[in-house]
Amino acid sequence: MSRFEIKMPKLGESITEGTIVSWSVQVGDVIKEDDVLFEVNTAKVSAEIPSPVEGKIVEILFQEGDTVAVGTVVAVVDMGGDDEVSESPAGTAESTKVAAADNVASDASAAARELPEAQAAKSEDERWYSPVVLQLAREARILQEELDKIPGTGYQGRLSKKDIKRYIIRKQNGGAGVAVAKPDVTPAPKVSAAAAPKPVSAVSPVQGTSASVASRPSSATATSSAEGIEVKEMDRVRRMIADHMVMSKHTSPHVTTLVEVDMTKLVKWREKNKEAFLKREGVKLTYMPAITEATAKALVAYPQVNVSVEGYNILFKKHINVGIAVSQNDGNLIVPVVRDADRLNLSGLAIAIDGLAAKARVNKLTPDDIAGGTFTITNFGTFKSLFGTPIINQPQVAILGVGVIEKKPAVMETPEGDVIAIRHKMYLSLSYDHRVVDGSLGGNFLYFIKNYLENWNE
Repeated sequence: MSRFEIKMPKLGESITEGTIVSWSVQVGDVIKEDDVLFEVNTAKVSAEIPSPVEGKIVEILFQEGDTVAVGTVVAVVDMGGDDEVSESPAGTAESTKVAAADNVASDASAAARELPEAQAAKSEDERWYSPVVLQLAREARILQEELDKIPGTGYQGRLSKKDIKRYIIRKQNGGAGVAVAKPDVTPAPKVSAAAAPKPVSAVSPVQGTSASVASRPSSATATSSAEGIEVKEMDRVRRMIADHMVMSKHTSPHVTTLVEVDMTKLVKWREKNKEAFLKREGVKLTYMPAITEATAKALVAYPQVNVSVEGYNILFKKHINVGIAVSQNDGNLIVPVVRDADRLNLSGLAIAIDGLAAKARVNKLTPDDIAGGTFTITNFGTFKSLFGTPIINQPQVAILGVGVIEKKPAVMETPEGDVIAIRHKMYLSLSYDHRVVDGSLGGNFLYFIKNYLENWNE
């Protein structure tokens, strides 16, 4: 029999382990491709994990409640055929090649062999294909370039067996509707149960250290080690946040720039429109959608801030995906992502932000909700803080801190001369990676946001 290993997937950046909440299958169950196998909870999300293959469950190696490291085999599926073991997408590329090769007839044509025997994701733009899909593609003589253009309807856009069969039938019937052009923009990065871990960047030594620290059990227990001191071990989420913050400070030379913004026009506009907005859109009108809109416009104007760094390479991101830091009920922090924020109007941003924040507070975010962020906003003003110096959310290169809006006396220039007036003021702080963002770029980027908000004219 041909056996396929289901491994604990990597459900987000910096995630090293997941806890199995529940199994949807038992040993002996016959499953189809994309059937849900189990639900997993990580430091950031809860997600249902589908099967990339069809077959029979022959082994379940962990129980509900077990915490399992990313890449560890949790179940085995019998796919039928030869007695070989295929690895899940989280495995190495070499092992995946062996698994895919076992599913191919030995007399495959030279043209069909131009299709890679298996594929593990090497970058954000590459796709992973199951052995079943690859076998069908070879039999139909579909080459890699053509395969990459076929749209998928499986889990998070993956090309399923049904998709490839439907495509082959259309092609054999004359090709009606077969030609599929690639989108004119790069697809947003995805986190999937079928996605292999991303390549290690130039900061891998630090990241490796963080991961090892996170995986080591702490010797501290909830006991008194000295008079007047109670020692409590960090929970799993707090340990991962701590490691991520330390890694970021080790990775990026942080610089923070600060400006004061006159929010008076925006404050008056919001007071005038918030009730009508609530009735029309069904969500409250806060200041965050306007700040996000201003930030997205600034990222369009200054694409050098919408990047990441790998060694001495700068990776310019084609999508503007803005993460909004949200404080959860347990006191931990998570950053859901508003995708393509530059393409949304104010109403769209308000609805997206409100929906993501609501899901974050009840731990219902999906892997897609937190993946692919290119810039982050954190709102200190929620806690009445004037400003802060936030730590960059790696692998991004900048983060915007938003302070509280306060009434202040300010000098105003009028035709009759300078006067002192009451204005609504707010501080914005931008922390940026000085490896790729210099003071002039950081200052101009922040001033763009300031100018956009001060001249609000919606």
